Amino acid sequence: MLPYALHRYHSSVRTSTRATPYSLVYNMEAVLPIEVEIPSLRVLAKNRLDQLNLIEEKWLTALHHRIKNAFDKKARAHIFKEGDLVIKKILPNSRDQRGKQAPNNEGPYVVKQAFSEGAIILINVDGWDLKHLVNIDSYDQEEAGTANPGSIWEELKKSDIRRN
Repeated sequence: MLPYALHRYHSSVRTSTRATPYSLVYNMEAVLPIEVEIPSLRVLAKNRLDQLNLIEEKWLTALHHRIKNAFDKKARAHIFKEGDLVIKKILPNSRDQRGKQAPNNEGPYVVKQAFSEGAIILINVDGWDLKHLVNIDSYDQEEAGTANPGSIWEELKKSDIRRN
């Protein structure tokens, strides 16, 4: 009779802490010995909630995987070579006050030297060097057919203009 009384004492809610001593020590509710063999409604509800949480976690993981795959399909690596013709994208926060009539890009520029870490040295088509290295994230390759970047680059090399 004493083990049942002791179990009842450990599993009863105290008014001061609003929790049972067992839950304070083990951070979970006590399960009756009979509930181990025959699950009660509380144990069944907890198991069902755990299953639903697991299903939701799997669903979220699959959703994140689908979003990542959709992004990766559209993403393309910027690989610029010496002599490529590029244009600079103008970001929305740096546009002038003309609104919709403002240009979306600047350029064209010619890649003078490309580095492996995503930096490039540019010159404009007139042969003027840009003063700083630039990151390739804000540049797009000029569409083929608008200009022949190889011929522009060859002309710039031949003229050997070194202005800073």
